[in-house]
Amino acid sequence: MSVARLSLNQITTNRWNVREAAEGCARAGIGTIALWRDKVAEAGGAAAAAAIVRDAGLQLSSLCRGGFFPAAEAAGRAAAVDDNRRAIEEAATLGAPVVVLVCGGLPDGSRDLPAARAMVRDGIAAVAEEAAACGVRLGVEPLHPMYCADRSVITTLGEANDLADELDGVGIVVDAYHVWWDPQLEAQVARAGDRIAGFHVCDWTLPLPAGALLGRGLPGDGWADLVRLRRAVDAAGYDGPIEVEVLNQAVWDTPGDDVLRRLVEDADSVTGGRVAGGQPANEGGVR
Repeated sequence: MSVARLSLNQITTNRWNVREAAEGCARAGIGTIALWRDKVAEAGGAAAAAAIVRDAGLQLSSLCRGGFFPAAEAAGRAAAVDDNRRAIEEAATLGAPVVVLVCGGLPDGSRDLPAARAMVRDGIAAVAEEAAACGVRLGVEPLHPMYCADRSVITTLGEANDLADELDGVGIVVDAYHVWWDPQLEAQVARAGDRIAGFHVCDWTLPLPAGALLGRGLPGDGWADLVRLRRAVDAAGYDGPIEVEVLNQAVWDTPGDDVLRRLVEDADSVTGGRVAGGQPANEGGVR
């Protein structure tokens, strides 16, 4: 991963606001950034955040996040569609080419996975034409099955590909944390082909923290075969930005400039560095 393709997903330096993250990228020589909607709102909205990114000389790789379509009541599903419309408008204003979709888990009190997946399909279909008209691609990001109940009923690349087969123009975001374990990995990445709208890298570290959400490590600090995944994504024809997206308290507690320095130092290898003896590190922090 050359520095030219490296993108900082803003949540990796979660304590930084938009200006701090953009200026940090500029100092580190990273030319691309992905923003989160809550940080964009804190910056004064999409137009203000766009100016900050532009003034730092950066480009946008994506906006996180849309999705969360399933709801027990029709009013809740309609509200989700409206929120995704706002996400598309924000992305267009920012100049972000992709809105990452974390599709949403089971509605409260429901165990009906097929119904929830149908709500996801219908929700994306309701906004897909608007996204295309704005020049924004919707990128379905399948999440690891442990998040099925509360975050995404779309849990495999195969399911994401099935959705993209139904919904013309919808893309797929390949996130190493969520798909590294999949025995159909190469086949489904190849099937995604030019529908790959984003590639996120991080690592699977152990032990998983309570709740598992903050279990991602910097590339090279865990157990995922990132080289294998990178080769598959390259072979599928994706040549866009490679976002480092890490949710990890130890990384968040590390000064942002130190985190970015590590990313730049390891940019030539998607696996990053290894600790002594070749075993993955468990703490998920910065060497």
